[in-house]
Amino acid sequence: MVKFTQEQNLFINEFTKRLKDGNAAIFSGAGLSVAAGFIDWKQLLKDIALELNLDIDKELDLISLAQYHVNTKRSKSQLNKKILEEFVEDVEPTENHRILSRLPIKTFWTTNYDTLIEDTLKGYNKIVDVKHEVKQLSNTRHKRDAVVYKMHGDVNHSSDAIITKDQYEKYYLSHGPFITTLSGDLVTKTFLFIGFSFSDPNLDYILSRIRVNFGEENINHHYCFLRKVKLGDKGCNNEADFEYQTRKQILMIEDLKRFSVNAILVEQYQDITTILSELESRFKRNSIFISGSAEEYGDWGRSRAMKLVHKLSAKLIAKNYRVINGFGWGIGSAIINGALEQIYSNPKKYSEDQLVIKPFPQFATGEKELPELWQDYRTKMISLTGIIIFCFGNKYDEKGKDIINADGVETEFKIALEQGCLPIPLGSTGYSTKELWKVVIDKFEDIYGKDKEIKKELETLENEQNADKVIQSVIRIIEKINQK
Repeated sequence: MVKFTQEQNLFINEFTKRLKDGNAAIFSGAGLSVAAGFIDWKQLLKDIALELNLDIDKELDLISLAQYHVNTKRSKSQLNKKILEEFVEDVEPTENHRILSRLPIKTFWTTNYDTLIEDTLKGYNKIVDVKHEVKQLSNTRHKRDAVVYKMHGDVNHSSDAIITKDQYEKYYLSHGPFITTLSGDLVTKTFLFIGFSFSDPNLDYILSRIRVNFGEENINHHYCFLRKVKLGDKGCNNEADFEYQTRKQILMIEDLKRFSVNAILVEQYQDITTILSELESRFKRNSIFISGSAEEYGDWGRSRAMKLVHKLSAKLIAKNYRVINGFGWGIGSAIINGALEQIYSNPKKYSEDQLVIKPFPQFATGEKELPELWQDYRTKMISLTGIIIFCFGNKYDEKGKDIINADGVETEFKIALEQGCLPIPLGSTGYSTKELWKVVIDKFEDIYGKDKEIKKELETLENEQNADKVIQSVIRIIEKINQK
């Protein structure tokens, strides 16, 4: 098990809350794209520096360097060409891109020219509204899932890219609406800055204005990832340099607090992926998938079985979890009715977003046969959740005579384990679920570790026939999972 620092844990928990209430946002810098294989600003301007008889490794003010080039050439065309050449490459997104794209984040800001963010979002079937010029801000793409603000331009429109000092100085005039929009997002949302060095003068200007206008106490808290300075880093060749750079980093971290940006320190860049993976897991554990089907209901009988799944679904909503269901045969209606009843009992407290219904397609479409289509459908549906509850699981055989265990429920169990979902089989409901309960108990430590409390509650679920007690055990297991 990965051990996170206190500040990392606090960030994960807080940002998970912001994901749940829809107020999470991302601000990405060059570091996010560099990890995918794109070059950074120094590499972009290396040839430019050589033409000016300058050493790129000695230059800290790269914006001025770009301006020197334009001053000399009286043209920005070479810079435009460099951007086009370097950022149109077909590179694979990083795991960080994929995690961020899977999460329900609707607002992305970036200073990068490449299209990695929007391309990755589209890869997860999300409708993306990309804005790289002022006139696009007044239009909203219909049914968009996310908006990507490219405040310094886009590789496919390199002539408009913000890169020189002159452009930065005039940004508040040429791109004033971007400043206004970003200011509004920074006030109302919680940002995670990733791959960003905080050397951008535009962002510095915006953060300063927000601080002055609203006061430090009224600004939303934001977060950024910073790798700890290490001996052997560039500029840290000896102990004296290391101590100096460490001190400088500490001072920078303290200065960021003026803008309510909290630094999350990592030992190495790979740790960022680990933290984001844990963030995704914790968020997904607030979404509960109920798997099951039934032609008959065994010892429970139909009436008590309906009450069980109805009350279970309602209780999950009452605990502010999100219920996901594929409208399983024989139980789907009760699950949906239970959730809706709880939601409408207090619409100010609960939301319709807490219920996600994904009925299975009934006809083959395109080139895929129905079994393949169902497999894909199950995989995508289960990917939305971190916990899956199993109940009953039976159907008629192909002849429509005998009751057999439902292979669909067993398939969903297999997919759940492959995706790292934690299973809670209600063993007392019998059929496929009883068999799955036995598997979970036999492989308990592989799935749950050595948590004795969870195992005790799972053991209770083997034979418990009282609906309220079953639900109590399920809720205790879920709460215990989410405490980890």
